[in-house]
Amino acid sequence: MLTQPIEKVEVSLENRSYDILIGDDLIKKAGEEIFNRFGAVKTVIVSDETVASHHLAPLKTTLKKTGLETYDIIVKPGESSKSWSVLEEVTAKILEAKLERKDLVIALGGGVIGDLAGFAASIVRRGIDFVQIPTSLLAQVDSSVGGKTGINTPHGKNLVGAFHQPKLVLADTSVLDTLSPRHMRAGYAEIAKYGLIDEPEFFTWLENNWQDVLKGGPARQYAVAKSCHIKAGVVARDEKESGERALLNLGHTFGHAFEGATGYSDRLIHGEAIAIGMVMAHRFSNRLNHAPLEDAHRVKAHFQALGLPTEINEINGEKLEVKQLMELISQDKKVSRGTLTFILTKGIGRSFIAHDVPPSEVEAFLMEELKRPC
Repeated sequence: MLTQPIEKVEVSLENRSYDILIGDDLIKKAGEEIFNRFGAVKTVIVSDETVASHHLAPLKTTLKKTGLETYDIIVKPGESSKSWSVLEEVTAKILEAKLERKDLVIALGGGVIGDLAGFAASIVRRGIDFVQIPTSLLAQVDSSVGGKTGINTPHGKNLVGAFHQPKLVLADTSVLDTLSPRHMRAGYAEIAKYGLIDEPEFFTWLENNWQDVLKGGPARQYAVAKSCHIKAGVVARDEKESGERALLNLGHTFGHAFEGATGYSDRLIHGEAIAIGMVMAHRFSNRLNHAPLEDAHRVKAHFQALGLPTEINEINGEKLEVKQLMELISQDKKVSRGTLTFILTKGIGRSFIAHDVPPSEVEAFLMEELKRPC
């Protein structure tokens, strides 16, 4: 298979603009990219045990080859590392390494590591520069771009955090070959999201090309680059999520509640929760007379073809309860003055922000959904 040229996407934020580089073997070129852009900085790599076993050694090799001093901090894999205790551990070790503001924290991993390392970088010395090297499909197309960082609490997902933009994103598509099929499918859900928000032609393309996206090669790189282009444009127009950027949360109000109810565990990983949430967002839109039910069926059929879950009752373990889900939804970051805000849709690629959604409608809908067969 021929190597594809490296693609560059710019996130335009005036003096905080940065590039996303997308292509094969970028980890092996990271030292050169970082040295050429930032000079002889000191670096601390934050990663998890699983990712480190595959990619830490080549990253350290390329950094040292260009003369960059580097340290590493390795945490346990999974959402449980997005916690107060792990954040304290990471910030303490960054301070022990004596990083200064223009030095670099490097987030080497998936969305959990990007959120954790980015948040640590945002609060140490009131803000240290950082670089994202996302190693999961989900992180490459979504969480590594846009500067959202944070940790989870018992009250909900990502409720403690900060906007802290990276200085560079290196999306090495070759590392995706090390992912399990489950994590590839989960990451794909976030790619499909971009089509469902306002790119119906892209969603149609995905329906016809999803197997090639998962397989790798030009289709995968196109899908990653297209997703980054879409998100970069939204972030440039609405960095702090005061308007349009909220659309990127299609399916997330339901999905985050499912993650919270399952204890941010391996029972349900983020992309799976969002797949279920997006199907439900389309059904809920139909319930409120905004969208045809056929579109919900189309979204469900697409995710089912990939092997993604599409119903609440497909979540392993104890059956979820409406009361707990409503409590988690009420803590969602889009709640404003106690009223519920959802990202709904008028059809494929026609999403919109719905304010003042009655909690009674949400509760009744959840009760119906919990009775649905798998």
